[in-house]
Amino acid sequence: MANSNDDYPQMNISIEEKDKLVAEIIRYVLFKTYQSSGCPIKREELTQLVTKNYHQRALPSVVIDEAADKLSRVFGYELRELQRARPSSTNNNRASQQSVADVKSYVIISKLPADVYKKYVEDADNSHITGFAFVVISVVHLAGGQIPEETLWHHLRRLGLHEIGENHPVLGNLKQALEALVQQRYLQKNKVNGPEGNTIVYELAERALDESVSVRLKEYISQVMDRRLPLDAAIERRDTLQSIYVLANVKRKFPLKNENNIS
Repeated sequence: MANSNDDYPQMNISIEEKDKLVAEIIRYVLFKTYQSSGCPIKREELTQLVTKNYHQRALPSVVIDEAADKLSRVFGYELRELQRARPSSTNNNRASQQSVADVKSYVIISKLPADVYKKYVEDADNSHITGFAFVVISVVHLAGGQIPEETLWHHLRRLGLHEIGENHPVLGNLKQALEALVQQRYLQKNKVNGPEGNTIVYELAERALDESVSVRLKEYISQVMDRRLPLDAAIERRDTLQSIYVLANVKRKFPLKNENNIS
């Protein structure tokens, strides 16, 4: 919610100065989202845009809130805060590879109806990226929300997606494509210490667990799965995963692009 303009004189800042700060936050969010392919923006980055010239303690929060309100009203984007769960201090067998300092961050989510977004905003040339993301998130979801790295690649290799060798003709470097899902916070990458050494485990992160994504994910998986097949067995079926990939990459029904950005 936007703050009253009466708040700013109390902070020794004029309305004109406030408007410039709000505009700077909005520009930064839009361009950084485009430049980083939808990766979250740290709250610290936005705070520094304000505090580089102003030192009022409450000002960053007030300006960010007003920028969020204007992004919603004018641009049709929700500035959503992501809160990453810190690794448990009592669990010595698992350590998140994400930076603990990177706790609060933001993404922008389109508020446009799906059909309007698809017609005027969605870039059809990036449908292969959406398809890959859908397949990976679906596999992790069907595995119970987390999966060892080697098991994930085992299933991807059955779809012709290999982590080594030449780059994929459409997706390019598949390891980098998978890492991009970590950076965009659809997946979280953890190192687990076990009797056989360290193991990398992927699990669903905040954006994949968001209700708007998870509900659609389950809906479209149900369209290509035999509903009589238990979920824990479905992941072993090559035809199921092939169908998921076709559904996402060819028909492009899953609106994952609608979950972040302006590309």
